[in-house]
Amino acid sequence: MSVDVVDESTFAEERGVDTTEVSELARYVLDALRVHPLAELSVLLVDEEAMARLHVQWMDEPGPTDVMSFPMDQLRPGREGATSEPGLLGDVVVCPQVAAAQAAASGHATADEVLLLVTHGILHLLGYDHAEPEEEREMFTLQRRLVLGFLARIGRPGDPTPTVGHRALPGTGPDARG
Repeated sequence: MSVDVVDESTFAEERGVDTTEVSELARYVLDALRVHPLAELSVLLVDEEAMARLHVQWMDEPGPTDVMSFPMDQLRPGREGATSEPGLLGDVVVCPQVAAAQAAASGHATADEVLLLVTHGILHLLGYDHAEPEEEREMFTLQRRLVLGFLARIGRPGDPTPTVGHRALPGTGPDARG
């Protein structure tokens, strides 16, 4: 499984975001969802200016947002006994500055918020959405289970469950797959 994580923000490292940990989380999520081992994923951490440009370009909304997902081959999760098809999963773009504000409002570390947002973005790449209440319940339950499972696996305490919602902070707007 190819997972590339690039930090163009410089902010992420200052806030304790470890790109190796982000990569390990992505692999954990993809394995848990039975995504084919030859699938490819890119995670990019960008500053507020770059995220604001993407947000306007793709969502026609001003200001930076927390996470945007750009699917490529429309892969879906595998099922019991079978993985998904191989292919390009797509790109997840996260803004660590927005993540830091959300983490502070939710009472957890920026690094945990970034893990939550990367998981959220991957779920969007795999076809999950939260436009309807039932979809939101399913997606956010799965998102929480995956992040908590990863944190338990690496032996780090934490529960980055959003208490304000990743879209609820003023000025952060919805993610790309809203």
